Amino acid sequence: MSVKVNITSKGIQKVLKNYNEKQAIAEYIWNGFDANADTIRIDYVANPLGLLESLSVADNGYGINFERLQQKFDPFFESEKSIQIVAPKHTSKMHGRNGVGRLTFFTFAHDAVWRTSYKTEQGYQQGEIKISTGGLNSYSHDFTETTHAIGETGTTVAFSNLKISVQDVEETVLPFLINEFCWFIELNKHKNYAIIVNGEALDFSSNVKILEEFNLFYPDSAVTFKVKYVHWKENLHRELSKYYFLAGGEEIYKDYTTLNKKSDDYFHSIYIDSDFFRDFDFKSFENEGQVAIFGAAKSSPEYRFLIKELTEYLKHKRKPFLKEYASRLIESYDQDAIFPAYSSPTETAQHKEPLVNLIKALYEIEPKLFSSLNTDQKKTLVRLIDLLLRSGQHSQLLEMFNGLIELEPEEQNELRLLLN
Repeated sequence: MSVKVNITSKGIQKVLKNYNEKQAIAEYIWNGFDANADTIRIDYVANPLGLLESLSVADNGYGINFERLQQKFDPFFESEKSIQIVAPKHTSKMHGRNGVGRLTFFTFAHDAVWRTSYKTEQGYQQGEIKISTGGLNSYSHDFTETTHAIGETGTTVAFSNLKISVQDVEETVLPFLINEFCWFIELNKHKNYAIIVNGEALDFSSNVKILEEFNLFYPDSAVTFKVKYVHWKENLHRELSKYYFLAGGEEIYKDYTTLNKKSDDYFHSIYIDSDFFRDFDFKSFENEGQVAIFGAAKSSPEYRFLIKELTEYLKHKRKPFLKEYASRLIESYDQDAIFPAYSSPTETAQHKEPLVNLIKALYEIEPKLFSSLNTDQKKTLVRLIDLLLRSGQHSQLLEMFNGLIELEPEEQNELRLLLN
């Protein structure tokens, strides 16, 4: 049996305490895309002091169905436990969490008004909904029963009594939105998805480090996979690094890449389009022995070929990136005095170079070894490696790292060469 809690406006703010103004504005954009919009328009006006006088987020989605208004706008919380901000795991649709985005405006404004147009069987119907920060647990609405034969669907949310400045928008919010939506806009690029800010399209290319497109062909069944690879400069917030499987430009499924969560800031997305995925069963492989009844599955030779090729491709692309970051790691260790203090230039030349080379090689193999360490832990790890190097215990070093990380044969050979 469920119990409905009468939660207050302050209680709702407590539930949504994990949201800031950047994430809140992003939620209104996600709500538009969730409503099948392909264009989101953000418009704002500032006064001479740089404070925002108005801000609106408009979409050309299907609008708000008035018959489901109570379901959409009534308070839906069962407790005052804060909601965690998460992204859908296997689909890019429906980012909005139970419509939670509609109430997060309290982070940057005092009032919000939704003006919406929805198409019914009788025609287009318009309406308006109002909520204020002081009354997040209630709303007022005004809907015209008159319908129009001609019209357009969509929703515009206008915010007033704003608490943010034009500087906040341009220096904080817009860069956040670029990182939040770049992968999604790329996923739907062929559909001309766009976010327009004061009449100009938001430029997502500023977060693109490398973009490559190529085909993979599996000859045994003549299957072609069209692949697009994007290496992003900065992280994608909740999205992480994923494969996006499409058929005819429509997303079928998405999943983490093999190099996701490697603690190395290698942010990437792989988009794969093929008719092969039209009747693909992505869930059957949860049980290794299970066979898909209809269509292909993850156990199919085509899929295994694809993932193997892409894994090797990603490893190849990641190597120069890791070399660059390994050098940055050494620079930061020098600045923070992590390395041992050598007594003379001769001792430094004799012992520091092999130590630095080994740390670089280890970082390129497994960056996670060096992540999330405090200063004392960094010094302990580096000086333990230095001590074992100096005492000639090279086999013990190799054995130690082989136990800590899974080394490929070529990686074992690389370490052996460094330790000899």
